[in-house]
Amino acid sequence: MGDRLLGVYNADGGLVGELRYIIGHALGTTSCALCDITHSPIRRKREWDALVADLGIRVDLRHLNELDERERAAVAGRAPIVLVETDGMLSPLLDADQLTALDGSVAAFGVAVRAALAAIGDRDGLSREPAPEPSAAD
Repeated sequence: MGDRLLGVYNADGGLVGELRYIIGHALGTTSCALCDITHSPIRRKREWDALVADLGIRVDLRHLNELDERERAAVAGRAPIVLVETDGMLSPLLDADQLTALDGSVAAFGVAVRAALAAIGDRDGLSREPAPEPSAAD
């Protein structure tokens, strides 16, 4: 399933970064699908907080200027993006196009994250479903 999710906004943090994003967003020159999912125009969405509490995996959110070297390398200029960290390795889970397709919906994000984590678990043989018991016919 992974050790944590790292969501990376397509914006810098801090007062200047936030103002730059707000102005760019208002002018239509900047967008961030992850911002649209996690925040209303005024503050973080309550639905987001509820989803994070229910996901069962740690969720960290970072702005571009808050990434460490390893995180920056994993993002590789593809923000916004959601990465999954497993055993110290960061891998893409949801890319910018997938986040954009969610149209700002926290519920749709939850469905997409759970499906992507399940696919990783199945691919890596980590499915939580027990293996079927051999039948008498086997």
